Amino acid sequence: MGLASGELVCTACMRERPPMDATLAGVPYVYPWSALISRYKFGEQHGWAGFFAGLLLKAPGVAQALGQLQAGDWVIPLPLAAERLQTRGFNQSWELAKALARQSHTTAKADAQLLLRLRHTRPQSQLKREARLANVKGAFQVDPLRVQELTGRRVVLVDDVMTSGASMVSAAQALRDAGAAHITAVVLARTAPA
Repeated sequence: MGLASGELVCTACMRERPPMDATLAGVPYVYPWSALISRYKFGEQHGWAGFFAGLLLKAPGVAQALGQLQAGDWVIPLPLAAERLQTRGFNQSWELAKALARQSHTTAKADAQLLLRLRHTRPQSQLKREARLANVKGAFQVDPLRVQELTGRRVVLVDDVMTSGASMVSAAQALRDAGAAHITAVVLARTAPA
């Protein structure tokens, strides 16, 4: 999966269309960003969410994606498994999603309960690409009692880091299967496409 200079769609996405309509990133997942994000994520420094949201809103396309949301649309974080949430104490993607919604002044709702994580999975960082895809396949589902709230709506799906994209693809597929009309993935940092 790679982007040639000036291309807006990676070659892997041309071969097999992902469930996201767009994927936008704020910064590359390299030093010093990788170290700062690690401190935010694992150092219980969720106050950095506001700074990171401001940074994201300056990235190409992010403010526009949030600006296209209307009342009834959604800003949704990638959910953590209950075990990981208990260990970490907070969901860094939820903090980031709330800060993005607040700073962008969107009329869309930010919600951490619409998309559910059904099961605990191994940390993606420990796996190769194919194993990552299998690890999160079927790990997400829209709350069955709330599917009608998503049907025909636009969604901005938020996460902190995107490496292989497996978690984002699996979560976006659950949203698409539940009837989301348009999904933009917004990530704070992304590894360079290979």
